[in-house]
Amino acid sequence: MANIRSKSESKRKQILDAATMLFTEDGYSSTSMAEIAQHAGVSKQTVYSHFGNKDELFAASIKQKCDSYHMTEIGLDTADEPAEILFVLAKRFLAMLTSKEALAIHKICAYESKSYPQLSELFYQEGPERIVNDVAILMADFDTKQQLAIPAAKFAALQFLNMVKGECWMRVEFNTKKQLSEAEINRYLKSSIAMFTKGYSL
Repeated sequence: MANIRSKSESKRKQILDAATMLFTEDGYSSTSMAEIAQHAGVSKQTVYSHFGNKDELFAASIKQKCDSYHMTEIGLDTADEPAEILFVLAKRFLAMLTSKEALAIHKICAYESKSYPQLSELFYQEGPERIVNDVAILMADFDTKQQLAIPAAKFAALQFLNMVKGECWMRVEFNTKKQLSEAEINRYLKSSIAMFTKGYSL
């Protein structure tokens, strides 16, 4: 039974990997379930047995990409200070936000939203909304453990994530000639986190 489940999960991942690649390279409208099946090395029937339609597969591919950055695995099970935890979180979030796949999906939603208005909603639900809710849980933990005074966890999560995007995301999004160095990014994040934790200090 475990072996059957393992094979099923393996095929699911193959399908998701193929879908992510095709969606980011060719767009949503130009990608068919048959092409995804071919690139995944499975039958079209197998694709439909895991995902009922292309929308469902699109949403699942976004969720898998977000999950691959382990955004939800940061918690207060260590003795780390809030600033240290937030720095790790910020680095992961920025890496995900500026990844080739995330930038491509963002453009797909912008370009194809007139023909496929559901794409933006799917992207928001499986990407930004999930991340905000996960970070809000972390903010609530800081407050519960009296490490920071955060009365509105979701509001604080939105503040933090939008602060992290900063100049780095803008330059990557618009593909400017000058990109920030790792040292510049780290300096910005540490300074921003210091301001954030000071604003929510006890």
